[in-house]
Amino acid sequence: MSFNISKTKINDRFWDNYIDKVRTKMIPYQWDVLNDHLDIIIEKERNDDYIPSEKSHAIDNFKIAAGLKEGNHYGWVFQDSDVYKWLEAVAYSLQKKEDDQLRDLADSVIDLLEMAQEKDGYLNTYFSVEEPERRFKMLAESHELYCAGHYIEAAVAYYEATNNEKALSIACKLADCIDENFGNEEGKIKGYDGHEEIELALTKLYECTKNDKYLQLSRFFLYERGQDTSFFQRQRMEDNGKRDVIKGMAHRPLSYYQAHKPILEQDKAEGHAVRLVYLCTGMAEVARLTKDKEMLGACKKLWKNIVTKRMYITGGIGSTVDGEAFTADYDLPNDTMYCETCASIGLIFFAQAMLKNEPNSEYADVLERALYNSVISGMALDGKHFFYVNPLEVVPAYSEKDPGKSHVKVTRPAWFGCACCPPNLARLINSLDKYIYTQQEDTIYVHLFIENETKLQVKDESVILKQHTDYPWSGSIHFSVEADTKCSFGLGIRIPFWSSQYDVKLNGAPIEKPLIRNGYLILEKEWFGKEEISLQLDMSIKEWSANPLVRDNLGKIVVQRGPFIYCVEEEDNGSNLHLLSVSRNAPFTYSFVEEVCEGIGVIKTKGKKKCIQNKWNDSLYALYTNDQYEEKEITFIPYFAWANRSRGEMLVWIHKES
Repeated sequence: MSFNISKTKINDRFWDNYIDKVRTKMIPYQWDVLNDHLDIIIEKERNDDYIPSEKSHAIDNFKIAAGLKEGNHYGWVFQDSDVYKWLEAVAYSLQKKEDDQLRDLADSVIDLLEMAQEKDGYLNTYFSVEEPERRFKMLAESHELYCAGHYIEAAVAYYEATNNEKALSIACKLADCIDENFGNEEGKIKGYDGHEEIELALTKLYECTKNDKYLQLSRFFLYERGQDTSFFQRQRMEDNGKRDVIKGMAHRPLSYYQAHKPILEQDKAEGHAVRLVYLCTGMAEVARLTKDKEMLGACKKLWKNIVTKRMYITGGIGSTVDGEAFTADYDLPNDTMYCETCASIGLIFFAQAMLKNEPNSEYADVLERALYNSVISGMALDGKHFFYVNPLEVVPAYSEKDPGKSHVKVTRPAWFGCACCPPNLARLINSLDKYIYTQQEDTIYVHLFIENETKLQVKDESVILKQHTDYPWSGSIHFSVEADTKCSFGLGIRIPFWSSQYDVKLNGAPIEKPLIRNGYLILEKEWFGKEEISLQLDMSIKEWSANPLVRDNLGKIVVQRGPFIYCVEEEDNGSNLHLLSVSRNAPFTYSFVEEVCEGIGVIKTKGKKKCIQNKWNDSLYALYTNDQYEEKEITFIPYFAWANRSRGEMLVWIHKES
């Protein structure tokens, strides 16, 4: 049966606000940053002396590589990727709204990249300008294939949005250069980049061009990873002891790069969190495209370890600043974690890739969890300030004075020396229409509840699928299917894990015994005319507890309503939030408040606050006596909205009266 999703247009109150901010604020703002046009403070994401933080210089790096300016490369070796992610966000923006000025600007960037690209297709400003003799010779830390992957992703998106052949040609030449240098053939490099990205990008280039060479190259990188555990060390020795491209990187264990064993043998999320989920995304895409069941099985093992033992309730991943990495099962500290915005975005990529393989609501549940919490918390409501790290507990004085917590910012900085997160956030938000649905055989699956209009092609007929909703604040979702001629296909609607009850109607009549398959409510029928489905989800306020093995969260709860995790802030509840506890059996109240943070749902309940008794005056320790408490109303706001009003404490996990 010929059946596909041809176009999705979002027109959603909640998400249009973000999409508009990306178009009108983030894209112009980030362009100015990339060109060093703004007088802003660029913060280090953590306190390391070697982090470049004076400026971006990213566009000037390309001008120098193209011979248009003189000078030296500035910034990280992966500085190019900031431009590529900006370009990808522009591509998705142009798909939504024509903008001749923005398109001309992006076209000029493509022209600049063409001038910077070397004759054999190689494209990397650091190595072209500073150390051309070290091309592909320090792959553990060079990020050459990582940057290449980000350009390929941007080029495919830009070509699909504008039909710009030059953008795609640059990408193909770059991929061809990589293919000429890497592989199993004699004389080629049997190795891989220290930071995964090229693997998933090549699958997109394959799907765009249908050139099987790119798919096989991606498969090579995946299966070669971890086969020769001496590869990085041999490259360093062959490099004759030259300086590290990135200080300190030579001392990372192989697990940091997911290169400690072959991918089919890896069953725990190890190392740098972003790298791991980018690897898994590439694996899931290649597994789908090549029907590789073993690789898909490896994806499932890593997925299970992440979501059952190493993921925060906000959808954040990465428990330590050291290596921005996973640590051990159930090690989920709330105030020293990393939870990089890019890592949660990568988790969304992984979830979507798994959904393309098989419809399972667990993947979509995690996708939604990350999206509505740890991802959009990465951007301030003004669209111009960003979190690199998304903590679950903050005390400003500790962040300022404890080196172990210096990476935990109290307010969102304007930019970072390592600025991977802001443009990554922009490209995800602008491509959100690609995450709402997937199609498997003759069924379309609804993963996200976002108001939109989608065109389906069923055989030779066009069908219109619409969602109308005020989600995420309301659990009422209405679908309409409009078909001028009779056509048969299935519609699978996700029932979120947090909705313990739901009601569904078809054309006004209740469906008494709905078919549920892998967490989706399945409607298989012949559609004709305008037919309507109404779904009502359970938006009651929930209290969640953590596995007892998560030491930091014993005796504590998290409050959730719909997809949102809630937190308490000093702004509403005063200081010393750790002294608060929710009263046993206390009811919660919910109200939508337009005046706070551009309009958010606010939750309140009765609680207690532990009193600091006189015995603690000038005393650090005292004999135990019964604690005293005062009654306290506790106010919760959605986690994504914290740090938009004032500097102060924040807490996600709160004590529950026993």
